[in-house]
Amino acid sequence: MKRKLKDYAFIALKGMGMGAADVVPGVSGGTIAFIVGIYDELIETIKSINMESLRLFFTGKWGQFWKKINGNFLFSLLLGIGISVFSLAKVITWLLTTHPILVWAFFFGLVLASTWFVGKDIKGWNWKTVIGFIIGAIVAYYITVATPAETSTHPLFIFLCGAIAICAMILPGISGSFILVLLGKYFYIMEAVKTLNITTLAIFAAGAFIGITSFSRLLSFALKHFRNITLAVLTGFMLGSLNKVWPWKEIADNTHGMPIETNILPNAYIGEAIALMVVGFLMVYFLEKLSKKADQ
Repeated sequence: MKRKLKDYAFIALKGMGMGAADVVPGVSGGTIAFIVGIYDELIETIKSINMESLRLFFTGKWGQFWKKINGNFLFSLLLGIGISVFSLAKVITWLLTTHPILVWAFFFGLVLASTWFVGKDIKGWNWKTVIGFIIGAIVAYYITVATPAETSTHPLFIFLCGAIAICAMILPGISGSFILVLLGKYFYIMEAVKTLNITTLAIFAAGAFIGITSFSRLLSFALKHFRNITLAVLTGFMLGSLNKVWPWKEIADNTHGMPIETNILPNAYIGEAIALMVVGFLMVYFLEKLSKKADQ
């Protein structure tokens, strides 16, 4: 499919949506990619970065390399993600501190709608897809109730955090940011983004590159050969992750002094939160309609 400049501008906007989601510990950029209709292309594009394409790059065949890795798509998407992450990191962390209920309410509606729309893509439910859905939901729920750890700032561990978190970032429903929270490195990496700590960011990015190029192959295989089961697992992931984005929480410290959250019944900003849930839900609805129209 031949794309025009406006198409790549639209892809950059989708990337900005992914970047905004990835900044929030509980929402996955992969969810946004699914909603806006670029998930399969994203996985295949990441998969194309391999020894064959790298050989083209290092032998000076840059035009072939760019075409091989779907460079225009990847550049536009990464540009949007980068703009969003570096411009929203301070805003999102401030909002999560000052207005947590309202922020979580918006994303609760967004993830709830995403669960519905991704589930609609499953062609025929059977015992295999049902089991996949249940397993996905249980795994995601368990991750959301896991206790954050106090961890090292050694470069090797930062590298490992990048490799693990990026895999979660491309999975709908499992937030890479929340994985960083569990690994005790969310605010450490956000601070590196805000202060442009190049060393830390480079180590984290190197881990992310290794992690995403490896994991994308597994995910691509699963989507090609077991699509319905894979989609069922991903839908379960999103449903299970709703526990994390429930707006009303009680916060206490664990034995390491790390904050742990417990969901409670609505006790504040109930009307505003419900309104923002609806806004998040409708945003997903309109994004899906817009993406389908753009692909026609």
